[in-house]
Formats: sequence, C-alpha cells, structure tokens
Amino acid sequence: QVHVVESGGGLVQAGGSLRLSCAVSGRTFSSHAIGWFRQGPGKEREFVASISWTLSITDYTDSVKGRFTVSRDYAKNTVYLQMNSLKPEDTAVYYCAAKMMGLSRGMDYDYWGQGTQVTVSS
Repeated sequence: QVHVVESGGGLVQAGGSLRLSCAVSGRTFSSHAIGWFRQGPGKEREFVASISWTLSITDYTDSVKGRFTVSRDYAKNTVYLQMNSLKPEDTAVYYCAAKMMGLSRGMDYDYWGQGTQVTVSS
C-alpha cells in the first residue's frame, strides 16, 4: 500500500510561481513512478508530469514544458512540482498519483491523493 498526499496549492497571480509537494509513504519500490495530474473547471483530468522514483526520468505534457519542473527528494520521500510562469489556464485541482511500475501519461496509476487547488488570477 502506498499513500500520497499533496500540499502547496493556493492563489497566485499570472506569471507567479508555486511549488506543490507530494508526500509518499508506505511501501515504495525502485520501479515506482509518481505522476502529477490536474483537472480544471469543466474539464477532464489530464496528465501534467511524471518522474520515475529511482532514475528520476521525467516526462511533461507540452503545455507545461519549460515552465514546470518535477523532482524528488529521497530523504523526505517527497516529490515536488515547481510551477513557474503560471497562467490562468493552469487553474485546476492538482493530483499526485503513484504507479507501481513504469511511467505513464494515462489514468492507470494505482494510488491517488485528494488533490490541492491551484488558482491563477489574471
């Protein structure tokens, strides 16, 4: 069993920055991957970024490349999503999820957090 808990959301002006955290607990394995997803108002949940637990291989959706950075801290069992140059269209509930094996952009992650709200004002 793996538990993930997001934090760090809030209200920010366009062009600003936020850093989301995903605290990971439970049984973690080298094959694990952590993904970030978001769901904006009236939209479907979509992939944002992911990172492999051991090798730190990363993947980003095109709309956030160059603005968002995903990283992990072994000592703290935490994955971060640094979000810079935020835009109003980044407004969404952001979810952290854990996958037992392999990176993925799909919804096939095994464990999901409750989400944290990010609101970007224009």
